[in-house]
Amino acid sequence: MRVIGAGLLVATAAIHLDLYLTGYRTIPTIGWLFLLQVISAFGLGAIVLVSANRLVSAAGAGFALATLGGYLLSLRISLFGFREVRTTAGIVAGVIEVATSRRLQLLS
Repeated sequence: MRVIGAGLLVATAAIHLDLYLTGYRTIPTIGWLFLLQVISAFGLGAIVLVSANRLVSAAGAGFALATLGGYLLSLRISLFGFREVRTTAGIVAGVIEVATSRRLQLLS
């Protein structure tokens, strides 16, 4: 379960890194938040992988839920003046966030 949760966090980081590099870095506020999300998700993924601590797993689950929340806000309302367009890639990313939080909640 830890390996799956860590892998899903890394997948989330990879998706956000790709988005950052392909244009999101130019969006005010959102750009640096994407970069912060990439760094945090890679770091949390590594920590979840090597640690059996329930608090770490809970932090990873909370992080995944916060990322999903940010995505949903940007779809429905807007986030820092940015409104996301629904795409297949966005839906896949949302599913990964839900799976990540669920897997890590099972560990905590």
